[in-house]
Amino acid sequence: MRHVIIGAHLRREDVEPHAAALPAGDLFLSALEIADEQPVGDRALLLRVAAVRAKLVEQATFIAIRYGFAAWSPAEAAAKCAPFLMKWKAVLEENVERVEMTLKVAATTSVPRPSRHDFTSGAEYLRALHAATNAVAVDPRFRAEVDATLLPLAIKHRWSARDEKSLELALLVERANVDAVNRAGEALRRPGVAFMLSGPWPLEVFADDHE
Repeated sequence: MRHVIIGAHLRREDVEPHAAALPAGDLFLSALEIADEQPVGDRALLLRVAAVRAKLVEQATFIAIRYGFAAWSPAEAAAKCAPFLMKWKAVLEENVERVEMTLKVAATTSVPRPSRHDFTSGAEYLRALHAATNAVAVDPRFRAEVDATLLPLAIKHRWSARDEKSLELALLVERANVDAVNRAGEALRRPGVAFMLSGPWPLEVFADDHE
């Protein structure tokens, strides 16, 4: 049997009973057992992992591990994570009562995604793709409202362009403030502005941040 690794947690009880808890240094890795022949990209497995992630973050804050990490044994999983365990522990201890929330806003101005066929080298294509992504912008008045409404409720925030059609605001918030963030998001709704506020999520954008 293989294990698909979901996240890194401070305590065994933060994982069980929703997933298997694999020891890794001073932490525990949440994992789902899968058959040897099951593809990691299987849609049913993706949905299963997403459902487990939601239950885990409801139970306790954890660091999300990029989907697709599979190991043949608990020892292999722990060995692969070994270089990150000290940092993960420090981040989790600092943010044990915090979660991430995400606001995704449709762009009002953008640059069309470049075609790979228009470039003679991969490096040129990647530069053009980076430029197109960074050219994304939203209504400055709406962004100012978002900053004034949501940022005071967050410990940290980070705006980023994830693609050429939208901007994303990641918020690190206290669990006690999740309802307030959702209420603030509802207050931002108005005709002509498309956005989606979601969460709580495990630590991902802020998983490498440690003061």
